[in-house]
Amino acid sequence: MSSVVIADDHPVVRAAVRILLKQEGFSRIIEVSSGNEVVPAIREHKPEVVVLDLDIPGLDGLGVLGRIQASDVRCRVIVFTGQDADYYQERCMRAGAVAYVSKTNDLQHLHKAIHAVRAGYSYFIQLRSSSVSMSALERSEKEMIDKLSDRELTIFQHLARGKGNKDIAELMNLSHKTVSTYKTRVVEKLNVESKVHLRDFAKRNHLI
Repeated sequence: MSSVVIADDHPVVRAAVRILLKQEGFSRIIEVSSGNEVVPAIREHKPEVVVLDLDIPGLDGLGVLGRIQASDVRCRVIVFTGQDADYYQERCMRAGAVAYVSKTNDLQHLHKAIHAVRAGYSYFIQLRSSSVSMSALERSEKEMIDKLSDRELTIFQHLARGKGNKDIAELMNLSHKTVSTYKTRVVEKLNVESKVHLRDFAKRNHLI
């Protein structure tokens, strides 16, 4: 009996993915809406595949991948997300994901990824950053973003969206002091002076 876990906090997205997975022959489809639920769901249901969004409440998607890597559970993870592949695909590959699909594409790409993964292959896209199409500023800023840790990158995006330290702490299950420390590191690594500059930096690089 083939099973799959969908980890996404948007019911409409889960419904669309569920329809596709049923068409692909999965007989048991388990849905979770927060990152903290993913590993327990994997342990309980032993799915063949996990379809994981990165921008998910609680433990974010990169954190989920890290927890899977550090645990004794084994499954193939397809990342299905709205996050820019230029900044996230390689991080997901390093963290053990076997496929990366953008939500900005139609579901046909997810269909292809599922087929590839079930056949024992990976599914990743050609990155814009691997070409000569980036300007000097884009390359410079990408290098700075790439130096952020996974958690720093997540906190950077929350800050750029206007969230305060307290809100971020609650969302990520961290202490206010820990978030403040990460915020200081982000500001230093990106060489920005204010939240306005953080937001502009993030928008320029398609991170919000």
